[in-house]
Amino acid sequence: MRAIPSLGLSITLIALVALLTIATTSVNAQALYREGQHYLPVNTPTTPKDPSKIEVTEIFWYGCPHCQQFQPVFSQWKQQQADDVRIMHMPAMWNKPMRTHARIFYTAKALGVLGKVHKDAFDAMHVEKKRLLKESEVFSLFEKHGIDRKVFDKTFHSFGLKSQVQRANNLAKAYGTTGTPEVIVNGKYRVSGSTAGSQSEMLNVINFLIAKERANKKS
Repeated sequence: MRAIPSLGLSITLIALVALLTIATTSVNAQALYREGQHYLPVNTPTTPKDPSKIEVTEIFWYGCPHCQQFQPVFSQWKQQQADDVRIMHMPAMWNKPMRTHARIFYTAKALGVLGKVHKDAFDAMHVEKKRLLKESEVFSLFEKHGIDRKVFDKTFHSFGLKSQVQRANNLAKAYGTTGTPEVIVNGKYRVSGSTAGSQSEMLNVINFLIAKERANKKS
């Protein structure tokens, strides 16, 4: 009969050890990445369009070699995300050439060929060594995907597209973005290669922040 209390005590001890292990793991996870070191708060936080989703926005520039390297890594990571994560892309622009490149992105998006033109624009600049500043060069990215020149011109120069470009520029300034690639998590945090340490580590920090935001929604 004495074995029963002993067994009960053993089970209790095992449960306590398990709870302590979970608690320790949680604390270690929280201590793994620190604000101000591995990620930064944005200058001006924004509210996601859909509050039920955790927004992850990649800020890029077609002329940035690090962005080109980041694309396949980020795309693969994107496929692994849960339904409550909304992935977005936003072009950076600090000068006139970058604004032209931003218009490539939004024109492709408006015409439904972003999935094709996005990669083509990176390849044009880094493989073919084009600057993509002349409209004839820009149009060639769309022409091979069946886009008519008149349709391209109307979209590329439309007021709506210019408004999207300006909004993206305003958002980047609000976030405090100074380099690319940079990823904004839920309108609150900035993650870059310089803060995280590497592009692969960027994804780990992003995963950490997604889990942090997900936990905040449940609390």
